[in-house]
Amino acid sequence: MVERSFAPFVRDGACMDLVRGRAIARRPFGDHESGRQIAAAILLLAESAPAAQRTRWQAMVKGWAARDTVRPMLEHAEPAFHARLATIMDAAAVPAAPEPVGHRLLPMSARAVHRRPGWCAALSMASHRIGHYEHGNGENLRGWHTGSGMLYWWAEGYGDHYSDAFWATADPYRLPGTTVSTRRLPDGAGEAWGDTRTPWRWVGGATDGTYAAVGQHLSGLDSTMEAFKSWFFLDDAVVCLGAGISGADGAAVETVVDNRRTGAPLTVGTGWAHLDGHGGYLLPGGQEPRTLRESRTGGGATRDYVTLWLDHGVDPRSAGYVYVLLPGASREETRARAAPGWLRVLANTSRLQAVHVPGPGVTAACFWNAGTVGGLTASAPCAVLVRERPDGTATITVADPRCDLGGLSVTWSRPVAEVLDGDARLSGNTLVFGRLAGLEGASVTVTVRMTL
Repeated sequence: MVERSFAPFVRDGACMDLVRGRAIARRPFGDHESGRQIAAAILLLAESAPAAQRTRWQAMVKGWAARDTVRPMLEHAEPAFHARLATIMDAAAVPAAPEPVGHRLLPMSARAVHRRPGWCAALSMASHRIGHYEHGNGENLRGWHTGSGMLYWWAEGYGDHYSDAFWATADPYRLPGTTVSTRRLPDGAGEAWGDTRTPWRWVGGATDGTYAAVGQHLSGLDSTMEAFKSWFFLDDAVVCLGAGISGADGAAVETVVDNRRTGAPLTVGTGWAHLDGHGGYLLPGGQEPRTLRESRTGGGATRDYVTLWLDHGVDPRSAGYVYVLLPGASREETRARAAPGWLRVLANTSRLQAVHVPGPGVTAACFWNAGTVGGLTASAPCAVLVRERPDGTATITVADPRCDLGGLSVTWSRPVAEVLDGDARLSGNTLVFGRLAGLEGASVTVTVRMTL
């Protein structure tokens, strides 16, 4: 439970805001305070855990404490936690565990966390189970769009990016990654205590633990806006697709590429942009980003922001977007990645969204309906992630985000010789999966040997 539910949302000692509900609005650096509370509970629990588990948990907390230079844990720990933490920090037998690498998707919570060396991204979505945001007791009254596909990301040296007065000063209509109607909302719009759910069940995705295809059928909060959004999480990039973006609010609809709390220089080239010290952005679809540099004041603080967004116009009909986030990339690396070849967008419609990335041999698709794309045919709405390996094998990962499939067939145009591992039956080039409805959106992976 600790490593599968709590730990994925702690980075360098801070608890990610996408699981803190209305608490994000309480005070600056509350994420580090929540991280300390989680760490304290884990060390207390570790005292009664089996030896191997105890050592693993202590190493994990020690790693968090060693990397939390923003609000050092020992300096802010209450006495009992301080004593336990000081003991393991001084213990040579307990190594400081590094940040893990991999993808963790929690479909029932409509959350995803993607960790790579040097950076981390996290995604917050709303669904028929999970509300757009939580407000109550007068807290978080403008968190309206945190569930509209907000894409958080941290690069090295920016562990306090969302900690230092971000929620008091950021534009609540332009949260990074979101697609929103700019229709003005009252404070506390929607029902309190998180009951701001959408009607849509297709929210989730498929992951093999390294890469992921994640999608969200989105309806705006108190809005007619609707969109189909997909994210494909890769080694050094997040590919972001949007399609079927429509609205009838009499207001513009925007997709926010990013909104960084910084005064760093922004360079915009043809098909790319770069924010000095942070990372790069690719815009292969030919859309010109709009940009804004501003200082914003709230909660007694003033902070600088750089914002990039795509304007879909007033009351759009089936608008779309393609952009790529490159966390930590230099300007030269960003410009080089703008050249074609490393990424193919196979489809970007309200029926399916898919990409192919030749380097790691990844083909990934969010099938909003049954369909065919990139040599893959799915018999029903689902998420599919294929990863081809140099040794002639491949993994095929599927998931049922709607949690209603009694069975699923996925046909691949590549000739498949046999199933080496996993729960699926091979019929020709078609993999037949059994009942997925009871898996709560979890991914199922099979390994196959391809015919040479």
